[in-house]
Amino acid sequence: MTNLPRRKLGASGLSVSALGLGCMSFSGAYGPSDDEAGTGVIHAALDRGVTFFDSSDMYGWGHNETLLGRALGKRRSEIVLATKFGQTRREGGANGVDGRPSYVKEACAASLKRLGTDVIDLYYQHRVDPDVPIEETVGAMAELIREGKVRALGLSEAHPETIRRAHKVHKIAAVQLEFSLLYRVEAEETLRTTRELGIAFVAYSPLGRSLLRGSLISASDMKSDDPHRRHPRFAADNLKRNLELIEPLRAIAGKKGCTLGQLVIAWLLARGEDIVPIPGTKRVDRLDENLGALAVRLSPEEVDDISAMVPVGAASGLRYPEAAMQAVYR
Repeated sequence: MTNLPRRKLGASGLSVSALGLGCMSFSGAYGPSDDEAGTGVIHAALDRGVTFFDSSDMYGWGHNETLLGRALGKRRSEIVLATKFGQTRREGGANGVDGRPSYVKEACAASLKRLGTDVIDLYYQHRVDPDVPIEETVGAMAELIREGKVRALGLSEAHPETIRRAHKVHKIAAVQLEFSLLYRVEAEETLRTTRELGIAFVAYSPLGRSLLRGSLISASDMKSDDPHRRHPRFAADNLKRNLELIEPLRAIAGKKGCTLGQLVIAWLLARGEDIVPIPGTKRVDRLDENLGALAVRLSPEEVDDISAMVPVGAASGLRYPEAAMQAVYR
């Protein structure tokens, strides 16, 4: 097992590898998935020193937690295990949201059982429920800590004002939000708040849902049934603009002797010790490529130059389809 650099999760006392593993893709989010292959990636991540694994009861509606729990097995104690609750299934429509205190406890019990563990290290509210005061939801989450079922609390896709209100009820260890060089309007705003409050920032989709990996050249490279097509950023005109934005970064990656994907992850890592990216993948070679970003060094000047090349707000296309945008950042 390799000893990777570590970062702290707020004031929780938990520390994790500087790069975590987002597990959503193991449950069919981006095309067919294979449990055996997913287990192989999880084991490879463990062997390479990754100690931060991120799941949700919504990923495959329980499948992801079950797979992760089985894959971890006796190695559960080696890692910080994070999962999320709050999204509910609605057949044929957008997911619902439930932040009621009674549901918090119900969801936690189900996740513990699927994960095969007695305690969840970091428990997030996946989406904020607009019909339930955040104080009530976080109050119920805090009870889980007192009961020994959870070690630290987190929020996902929460607005800065919501974060402040939640933090007054119980210290929030981490806030999870999409954060990449390409998509960072909300993230940059949130980062100011998390830093003020001493909260870690967990960056999901640090590769822009593959846009920043550098392998996609045009819309014609995507299959007609590619699940990425449901995201506005991949619509023909948006995609063209986004690819044009990141093209100059290839030269910098070349000078650094790294891939484009490694460069943009390194950029995130260099933004501060409080940021923990959690790229996801279904392939061991991609896992190794992502971990290679830890060896890429960027000076403060280089970070600023890269930031200026892809300005905040320059990306084309929403982060999610319009209907789904109603459930994020609130």
